[in-house]
Amino acid sequence: MLLGEYRHTIDDKGRLTIPAKFRGELAAGVVVTRGLNRNLIAFSLDDWRDLAGRVKGLPWGDPSAREFRRRIFSGAIDLEPDKQGRILLPANLRDFAGINGEVVIAGMFDHLEIWNSEAWESVRQAAESDETHWEILGI
Repeated sequence: MLLGEYRHTIDDKGRLTIPAKFRGELAAGVVVTRGLNRNLIAFSLDDWRDLAGRVKGLPWGDPSAREFRRRIFSGAIDLEPDKQGRILLPANLRDFAGINGEVVIAGMFDHLEIWNSEAWESVRQAAESDETHWEILGI
């Protein structure tokens, strides 16, 4: 499980250190792609295969499905963490998410979200102030 919120810094070479808690689950490799909110999303290889299979199964004739397929697959890169648990985020992905310096890595159970720290604060505050989220679960 990928849970929790961690602050890390991207170094001058574009490397991001994966939090120690997540390294075991991501040791075999990680796939990073563009997220849906000007952030990045990262998956273990197994979880990526699950997502990729669902995206691959979307109907070719649906323009929204084609657009989503382009967004997910064209921005994706498979990476292997180095011995220090770092991954090299390509410049195009860092630029897309406005990531440089401090970032937030947020566990989302089956994937990670990687955010510009200022953007994350805004998203987190909005999520925490919306009491209707519990209604989704019928609570």
